[in-house]
Amino acid sequence: MTQAYCKPHSTSTGLTIANNDPRIYFHGHWDSSPGSWWPGTGFKLHAQNLTMLSLNLDTYTSSPASIGVSIDYQNFTSIDVYPGSNDIPLGNPSLGDSVVRINTWGWQNNQILLQNLVLNSDAILLPYQAADVNFLFISDSLSAGQYRPMGAEHIIIAQPGITLADVQSWYNAHGMSVQFFDTEDSNYATTPNHNYTTPWDFSRDKPTPMHIVIHIGANDVSHVSASEFVQIYLAFIKRLRQYYPDQPIFIFTPWGWPQPDGSISYYYVGSYQQIVSMRYLCSNMDSTPPTLIHDSQDLNVHLVDTSGWVAYANIFLDNSHLNVPGHEKIAEEFMNWLANNFSLSLASQWVTPV
Repeated sequence: MTQAYCKPHSTSTGLTIANNDPRIYFHGHWDSSPGSWWPGTGFKLHAQNLTMLSLNLDTYTSSPASIGVSIDYQNFTSIDVYPGSNDIPLGNPSLGDSVVRINTWGWQNNQILLQNLVLNSDAILLPYQAADVNFLFISDSLSAGQYRPMGAEHIIIAQPGITLADVQSWYNAHGMSVQFFDTEDSNYATTPNHNYTTPWDFSRDKPTPMHIVIHIGANDVSHVSASEFVQIYLAFIKRLRQYYPDQPIFIFTPWGWPQPDGSISYYYVGSYQQIVSMRYLCSNMDSTPPTLIHDSQDLNVHLVDTSGWVAYANIFLDNSHLNVPGHEKIAEEFMNWLANNFSLSLASQWVTPV
């Protein structure tokens, strides 16, 4: 946050931390309220002697809003929070360093507006240092708030039902090629106190993405042809490069729709391979029509072939989306791919100690 912040206020009942205290490590997209947008948006706290934590949330917070809470890098537990004061269970608190991670994991009616935090009066809030590896995920419902490699920071810009093409799909007024560049997700249209969009200030990315993962296209099939999809995807990458000029971009092929007989149906077969290969080409103004790709070769766009990663046992039968073991399998397969194809391995421990 860019505003000046108030000094922590300690009383007999607790230590009040203002919502613009720079020691709160906000990640994802927050507006100036600060109000959260997009699944997986949240914040992290690093504290000593933490025995109590309460979130004071504004009136316009979703009622309830579901958040995931992780203490000292343990698994996340889902908790419903409401406007007003919300006590967060800390389990068996440590008198040493503690790290609390909070994510708003829901994709709809799940916004929190943070007024302040209250810690026990003798707690000491410290800066949180982010992990050395992080990922930006761009996707639809197949990734909204779901998987991430363990031991890495994340930003998730994903929305169920969304296309890449700028067309209306389900409740999304725009496609990801437009919505990605806004602070707000598609729910802005039905948010009574914030029914408008604002351009995202990419200098506020926290952490600054080191790696970009894109898995999208399932909803485009009903709207655009394969050739149109390729051109829209190329234009999207070109615009991404204005903000992320050097980061590796990993383009996931569809893992498809597994069937009971063991077969898997895929969409836009060959299109993702074409997108990656065309990123190696320069713009050709002599072609008819002109091929507008980019001004120089982009050798840092990589195809991640997910064929065979998902089986029928890895999906929910009622909607063909990944179940919990399915998401875990995707994360494991991707980490193996990174190690084998990109010489990238994740740290064995987090940077901020507990």
